[in-house]
Amino acid sequence: MQEVHKIFGVTEQTFTQEALRIFRWQHAQNPVYRAYCEAIDISPAKVDTLEKIPYLPIRFFKTHQVKTTEFEPAIIFESSGTTGITPSRHYVKDLSLYEESFSRCFELFYGPVQRYTIFGLLPSYLERTGSSLVYMADRLMKASEQGHSRFYLHNIEEMTGWLQMQEQILDLPGHKGEKNLLLGVTYALLDLVEKMPMRLRHTIVMDTGGMKGRRREMIREEVHEQLCAGLGVEAIHSEYGMTELLSQAYSRGGGVYRCPPWMKVRVRDEEDPFCVRPSGSGILNVIDLANVYSCAFIATDDAGRLQADGSFEVLGRIDGSDMRGCSLLTA
Repeated sequence: MQEVHKIFGVTEQTFTQEALRIFRWQHAQNPVYRAYCEAIDISPAKVDTLEKIPYLPIRFFKTHQVKTTEFEPAIIFESSGTTGITPSRHYVKDLSLYEESFSRCFELFYGPVQRYTIFGLLPSYLERTGSSLVYMADRLMKASEQGHSRFYLHNIEEMTGWLQMQEQILDLPGHKGEKNLLLGVTYALLDLVEKMPMRLRHTIVMDTGGMKGRRREMIREEVHEQLCAGLGVEAIHSEYGMTELLSQAYSRGGGVYRCPPWMKVRVRDEEDPFCVRPSGSGILNVIDLANVYSCAFIATDDAGRLQADGSFEVLGRIDGSDMRGCSLLTA
């Protein structure tokens, strides 16, 4: 496909046209997606609006190579999953698409990454290979150009020391919008507030989800209440991403996520998966135009609530679906 990076310039007015263009191309060039469309009797001739585009069930990333065109992948992102459960695999042809997607998205919601010192508390992800979250965090840390931007595997004391030092520096006059970003998996953030509670004034705390069997499952409100109390912040930010996507949505608090312009969420009826709506409660479908070389139209296993303005909440997992390593908190 020519000029694939132009997807990042889409607007509300041009999104549908670009999505339809990618649908037709993926139907022609992606054998798995085409076979699925044929199985449900959907041909390109029948698809002339955004609402008619079919969504590939996310489980196909576990059982098939979901690739648009034939290529040797630059990298294969793999979900952590639970022992005994087949992981999802995302075969990525062009890493520059992923890098541009997460870089543009971060700047859209949080401003230039150079303003941030990024503290990564992602132990379970660092203990394996193929994590798209680790890849993103590592590139953002390098782009931040701050010496203390790095991962802290189990050395919480060291991280806390540098974080508190940065807080003191940012208390001094003369700083222009610099901040810290503490990016952590849920159970590691809860461990942090139990062992070393603190009061953060210049730090965004971002929860990436995931208990990994280390703690009892908790509702999001309970987790975020504990984190706010233990870290002295008013809100906990969150990132909605997954192995099968090359884009992310962000929440600045309250569990309400917003997408970048090249990503949209729809909801489908739990009883009728082909009944897709632009708002309401149901199971989340995601359009991610950055998935040019895999599949841009994915039916997830996440239950949620979608508002008319495109913002959404995640309410948990549907019954019978595999729990991800980066499992989302139930609401």
